[in-house]
Parts: sequence; structure tokens; C-alpha cells
Amino acid sequence: MVPAVAGLVFLVLPLAGLLVRAPWSTLAGRLAEPQVLEALRLSLVTASLATLFCLLLGVPLAWMLARTSFPGRRVVRALVTVPLVLPPVVGGVALLLVLGRRGLVGQWLESAFGFSLPFTTAGVVLAEAFVAMPFLVISVEGALRAADQRFEEAAATLGASRWTAFRRVTLPLVAPGITAGAVLCWARALGEFGATITFAGNFPGRTQTMPLAVYLALETEPEAAIVLSLVLLAVSVIVLASLRDRWVSGP
Repeated sequence: MVPAVAGLVFLVLPLAGLLVRAPWSTLAGRLAEPQVLEALRLSLVTASLATLFCLLLGVPLAWMLARTSFPGRRVVRALVTVPLVLPPVVGGVALLLVLGRRGLVGQWLESAFGFSLPFTTAGVVLAEAFVAMPFLVISVEGALRAADQRFEEAAATLGASRWTAFRRVTLPLVAPGITAGAVLCWARALGEFGATITFAGNFPGRTQTMPLAVYLALETEPEAAIVLSLVLLAVSVIVLASLRDRWVSGP
């Protein structure tokens, strides 16, 4: 019992310290500061765009992993989950090596289309999508594997095409899994730091998201860092509460 209580204290005490040290009397004013609002706006926009990007690519990828059989599927699944355990800074370095101005693809993009992705808002979206997409893929793949395929087979026997069966049968069945994966993906993108600062930099109004603003404010204005941290904490609690029926079980 004592180790359990110690573990709980270890997890809760830092959060309690954040709440105790929060500048509650000036909280509203600090939340209205231009740099805070700008970091919040940029974070919400980039996290939402990253989630849309992950939905466009992640749902088909999850369907391929769950419903098709091909050589090397286990390797592909392992590669999909690598960003979960890869240090985000390493992910940012990898993105630079591929999409940087001298990267494998980046130099072609610059020469052919005249633009580069690093240190731009689009670079923030890509960095967040890279670290967040596995959450969506894993959630959707699990939902697809749990879905009863007999409904799809019945739709096929009634003359429905594969696309119609997917849109009218499969998609409604796995919608809760897609929603849960999208929420987790969005929350992970919102809190991304390492890949973002490595690949996109820390430029206010362009690439400075909330986690980066926390890091910068901690050196010069600790109270502003606490305010931004409270916002991220509130988002995390809301995400956990919204997914409690799926991820948290208990009496």
C-alpha cells in the first residue's frame, strides 16, 4: 500500500505544485497578453491542421494494417509506432535531413517550387503530425480489428461496392475509434516540443507554439510559463475526461 501511495504522490505532487504556484490573481490578465494569445492561437491552428493531415493519411494506413495481408506487415506496423518511442528531437533532426533545404526531398522542393518547410508554420504542422500520427493509427486499427466484418460482407452481398460498404457500414462502426484517435492525436500535437523546435524553430507568431513559449518564458518570466502550463494541463484533463469511457475503466 505504501508504494502505491508513494507512486500516486510522485505523479500528483508536481501538478499540485503547479496549481499552488499559479498566479491566480493575475491569471486573467496574463491570459490576455498578446504573446500568450498568439502562442495559444498558433498552437490550436497547427494542432488542428496536423490532426486533419493525420486523418487523411492515418485512417487509410490503419485500414491497410488491419484489413490487408502483405509481406512485411509487421515491419510496417513497427515503423508506424517508432515515433512513439523515438525522442522528438531525433524526429526533428530526421525531418531536417529529409525536408531541409539540403535534405533528400527538401532541396528538390526548393529548386522545383521555390519554397522550404523548415522554420515555417507548415513545418510546425509536419513536425506535430509526425509525432502524433501513431496515436491515431493505433486507435483506428484497433477499432477496425474489433469491428464485426459480417456487416461488411452482408453489404457486399446486397450489391454495395467496397467504397459504399466502407462509407455506410465500416466508417460508422469505427467512428468512436477514429474520434478517440483524433482527440489523442490533437492533444499530442498540441503538446509537441522537441520535433517542433528542432525542425521549425522558435519564432513568435510563426512557429512559437505553447510548449515553446513555456520554455522561453521560464527563463525570463516564470509566471507566464506557469499560466501557459496551466492551459496545457487543462487541455490534458479535458482530453482524459472525454476519453474516460474508452481508456479508463473502473467501478
